[in-house]
Amino acid sequence: MARDMSSSRKGSAPSTRQEKRERFTRLAENRTVNAIKAIRVIGKLGNKSHYDYDEADVKKIAAALSREVESLKAQMLTKGGRETVTFKL
Repeated sequence: MARDMSSSRKGSAPSTRQEKRERFTRLAENRTVNAIKAIRVIGKLGNKSHYDYDEADVKKIAAALSREVESLKAQMLTKGGRETVTFKL
């Protein structure tokens, strides 16, 4: 069975609402899984036998992640958003 490849080419913009929804779902699921994995990798820094840190460091990391989650919500619920990423302990 032949398929119309014009709408499924990588990099081409989805044309229908259903295609846009499918693309969003696929990307959102993959990116969310990747973000969760990245957060878990940060959590591995909690091994006190390998790393030296204090409560202030933990609070700074948690605050930075919380700010980004809030920024994500704002960006997705409104137009625009910020692209810069900065973090210092």
